[in-house]
Amino acid sequence: MVNEKRPNSSRQHSLLAKIFHWGFVVLFLYGILKQVDSISELADIALLRFELLFAFVLIVLLAARFIYMSKTQTSSLPKETSALQKLLAKLVHLAMYLALASIALSGILIGILYWMGMKSGLFIRLVVNVHEVSVTACYWLIGVHVAAALFHRFKNDGVWSSMVPFWRETETEKA
Repeated sequence: MVNEKRPNSSRQHSLLAKIFHWGFVVLFLYGILKQVDSISELADIALLRFELLFAFVLIVLLAARFIYMSKTQTSSLPKETSALQKLLAKLVHLAMYLALASIALSGILIGILYWMGMKSGLFIRLVVNVHEVSVTACYWLIGVHVAAALFHRFKNDGVWSSMVPFWRETETEKA
């Protein structure tokens, strides 16, 4: 029996949406684990090429994800969710797209500038700062996103189970 308060309890994101979501979790973690600690490491041309390719692939996948999600998926938030909460959810999602794109684009610019011989100076430092601020913003946004997901898990409104393949809500919790 489905709880009357949970009109969206059966709404599930598509398999492709889940692959995009969890794939970006893996890509982001990989990017953090293999991050360049010093710009001088880019002197290794193989590393520089890899970093540029990784950032380019991330941008392409991010654009594909954004288009797919905005054209084919709808929010799992219940209809009775407040307009403010819906707006905040949308803003956090858009901000994550912006932060991820900024990380990749600033990384590409850092790589190009380094390759062109601009290994120090005000402009490259500015781009590095944009890159670092974008990463920090992404950490905070991910924290807010995870906190909101946990909030919905404990609220048992179906939002958690629409995307997360573990610790699923049960019928007992839904009643």
